[in-house]
Amino acid sequence: MSKTAQDFWNPRSLEELGIYNFNNGTSTGSDNFSSGEELASYSPVDGALIGKVRTTSKADYEKVMDVATNAFKIWKTKPAPLRGEIVRQFGDKLRELKEPLGRLVFL
Repeated sequence: MSKTAQDFWNPRSLEELGIYNFNNGTSTGSDNFSSGEELASYSPVDGALIGKVRTTSKADYEKVMDVATNAFKIWKTKPAPLRGEIVRQFGDKLRELKEPLGRLVFL
C-alpha cells in the first residue's frame, strides 16, 4: 500500500461498517445469508486481499424479493410522518458512518 494510502486507511474502518474477512452478500435487512459462489476483493492500490463475499444465488434473490414484497405491504400502511422519521434515522446513520464509508470508497 502506498504511503498516502497507509496514512489515510484505517483497517478498523471495514469492521466499523460490519464488513469482515468473509461476508454473506445477501440480506433481507434482518437476515444475512448467501449460497452463491465465493468472490474475493483485492485492493487496487497494492493487490492485497480486502475480503471475501459469498454471492447471491437465484434462490437467495427470490427469498429477498418475497421478504421485500411482504415488507412493502406493511410499510405502505404506516403513516407518512412515521415513514419520514425512519428515513431521517437512516440518513443520521449514514452521516454517523461517513468517515469509514469514505475510506471504503477510497479503496
